[in-house]
Amino acid sequence: MTALTDVLGRRQLMQRMAMAGVALPLIGTVGCDSGDDDGATRAAAQQQLLDQASQTPAGHDMGATATAAPSGQTIAQQAVDLEYLPVPEMAGPVNRSESATVEVSLEVREIEGKLADGAGYTYWTFNGTVPGPMIRARQGDDVELTLTNPTDSAFAHNIDLHAVTGPGGGATLTGVAKGETKAFRFKALHPGVYIYHCATPPIDLHISSGMYGLIVIEPPEGLSPVDHEFYVCQGEIYTSGKAGDPGLQTFDLERMSAENPSYVVFNGAVGSVTGDRALKANVGDRVRIFFGVGGPNKTSSFHVIGEIFDRAATWGSFSSMAENVQTVSVAPGGATMVEFQVQVPGTCILVDHALSRLPKGAAGHLIVEGPEAPDIFTAI
Repeated sequence: MTALTDVLGRRQLMQRMAMAGVALPLIGTVGCDSGDDDGATRAAAQQQLLDQASQTPAGHDMGATATAAPSGQTIAQQAVDLEYLPVPEMAGPVNRSESATVEVSLEVREIEGKLADGAGYTYWTFNGTVPGPMIRARQGDDVELTLTNPTDSAFAHNIDLHAVTGPGGGATLTGVAKGETKAFRFKALHPGVYIYHCATPPIDLHISSGMYGLIVIEPPEGLSPVDHEFYVCQGEIYTSGKAGDPGLQTFDLERMSAENPSYVVFNGAVGSVTGDRALKANVGDRVRIFFGVGGPNKTSSFHVIGEIFDRAATWGSFSSMAENVQTVSVAPGGATMVEFQVQVPGTCILVDHALSRLPKGAAGHLIVEGPEAPDIFTAI
């Protein structure tokens, strides 16, 4: 893209691709070279992307689009009353001692949902939730994954799973334009907690829009039983309006290029892990949280106020368990698993301990019910 980006710059190039409705060709996937694509084909596809990006699609006024909402400025909008996206699907423990074939079906859904009170956003999702559904398998399993992009989709997509050994983490085999379905098989070789995400360029835009989730590969012996398992992912959203502004918010490329998110949220939206969507447990329960960071840019300092992690899977590895941990650093594209016993009733607050992100939405609730424990915690 050197010649075009020299003229337009990354900002204008991505603006044209991402905001003018250009369906991106399935090229430029990050990962190993699959070896099945000759140079001429790749060059032709690359040129197609440049040609599309440098043109104004019919019906789009690029000047209006580019200047409608400069970074740092907002356009007065009416508040919108949208529902949160559904709670992401949590996969249960594997509970078997032999390898098997695990079938996974994912569908791209580009949908509007609640971002904050009075504010909405057009999310790009796997199966209609942010994060996408948790995938869970056992080391040694064969996983067969099918990805469908419906005919009403505006963009091309694919999937890169960090648990996959192979080119692009599967992205080279799953590029789907609208109306397409593709599938591939991989063997789960390494246990741990891994991120998956869309890897179609611009990758950061696809991830920020909600296309990420977790895949858990259990060791052959499985994980120890607990009373509750929970699924939480952190992500950033870059909007033309600042946090709290009403209306259906639009993507802001300048903010994303500067890594200055308007929102930093758990499970896709402000308040998405509070109220009737809060995590819930009883005094004495053992709790396990699978936590990932879609990003695309910010490392999380994951902390539960009022609790200490009995065990934490360092860098998502089950073979590297730390004990008695206060805060876990999780990089974008990274994940962890934490376990602890809740011993005192009340509301524990999940945060990114980079606390300037708290007003941007990085908070959730774990509500613990049960008898008081004055031998552990009491006023004097």
